[in-house]
Amino acid sequence: MLKAGIVGLPNVGKSTLFNAITKQNILAANYPFATIDPNVGIVNVPDMRMNVLNDMYMPERLILASFEFTDIAGLVKGASKGEGLGNKFLSHIREVDAIVEVVRCFEDSNIIHVEGKPDPVRDIEIINLELTISDLEIVENRLAKIEKKAMTTKDEDSLIEVSALKKAKDALEKAIPLREIEFTDEEIEKIKSYQFLTYKPILYLANISEDDLGHEDNEYVKALKEYVKNKDTRVIKTCCKVESELSELSIEEKEEMLEMLGIETSGLDELINETYSLLGLRTYFTVGSDEVRAWTYRDGMNARDCAGIIHTDFRDGFIKAEVMSYDDLVKYGSELKVKEAGRLRIEGKDYLMKDGDICHFRFNK
Repeated sequence: MLKAGIVGLPNVGKSTLFNAITKQNILAANYPFATIDPNVGIVNVPDMRMNVLNDMYMPERLILASFEFTDIAGLVKGASKGEGLGNKFLSHIREVDAIVEVVRCFEDSNIIHVEGKPDPVRDIEIINLELTISDLEIVENRLAKIEKKAMTTKDEDSLIEVSALKKAKDALEKAIPLREIEFTDEEIEKIKSYQFLTYKPILYLANISEDDLGHEDNEYVKALKEYVKNKDTRVIKTCCKVESELSELSIEEKEEMLEMLGIETSGLDELINETYSLLGLRTYFTVGSDEVRAWTYRDGMNARDCAGIIHTDFRDGFIKAEVMSYDDLVKYGSELKVKEAGRLRIEGKDYLMKDGDICHFRFNK
C-alpha cells in the first residue's frame, strides 16, 4: 500500500492533524519529539460517488478506497548532521511515497515554536535544506564509486546513471529539489532505487488558527502561497485543531459545525483527496447487492493488473472486463439502461483503467 508522510518542524500541528485523519489517539504534546517512532494509520478516501452507489444498490457492505498516512517526528535544523532525531527522521521520510508538509501559519504564545516564532518560508527552507543535504551526500558517494569505472568501460547503463547523478548533483548544489528537474525515463529508472527525498511529490498544509477559518488568507498563508506559486505543488489551508474536533462528531454535527464556522467543506477531506491524487492513485468500483467497493489503483494500470488487486486469480485467469462509467450509470439510472444505450463496454487485458470505471471481471477459475 502506498503511503504519505506528514512532516514539519516540531509543534506545527502534525500529530494533531494525524489524530484527525486517522482518529487515533496518539501523543500530541507541546514539546519537540513527542512523536519518536512514526505512527501509521489507514485513512478512508471521502468520495461522494460512494453515497450515490450506496443509494442505488443498498448493499450489505460499503467499502471506501484507502491509503496509508505516516506521522513522522519533527525535524530540526541540522537533522542531516544528526541533530534532533537526525537520520532516523530522514530514513522514515525515505520510506514514504509522497510528503505532506505541515507549516504553522498562526501565532500563539502558549505553543512553543522551535525557531522562536512562525515564519512559513523559513520553516520550509529549513526542511528543504536538510533533505537536500541528505540527497547530495548520497549522490556524491555514489558518483565517487561508479563515475571513473563508467567512463573507462563505457557501459551504457552506468553512463546513464552517471548522467542522472551529475544532473542531480548540479541541482542539489543550487538547492533545487530533484522533483523540479527533468530526467529522461532511462535516468529515472536508474535513480529511483535511491528514494531521493527531494524527488518525492509534496504538498503543503497551512495550519491556521480557528479565528482565521472562513476568512481571507493571513500574512503567513500569503507568504507561503507566494513561495510555492511557480512550483508543481499546492497549498491547502485548514485548522488542525478544529479538524481534530470535527473528526469526533457525527456527520450531522460536523455539517452544523462547518456552517457555524463559515466554511463549506472540511480542509481534512480536501487534504486526503489531494494526497490521494498526489500519490498517483485513482479509483474504480465493483458494485452489487452484497457489496459496493472502491478499489485503489495506480494511474496507468491496465485492466488485468487492476483485476489482480481484487485477487491474483482474477489476474492470472483474466478473460475480459465488463466496464461502464460511473457518469453513465448515474445518467441512465441502472446497469440495464446503460447496456440498452450501448454504453456497456467489453475491454481486454490491456485496457487502461479510468477513474470512475465500474467493472465486472470475467476470469478462468
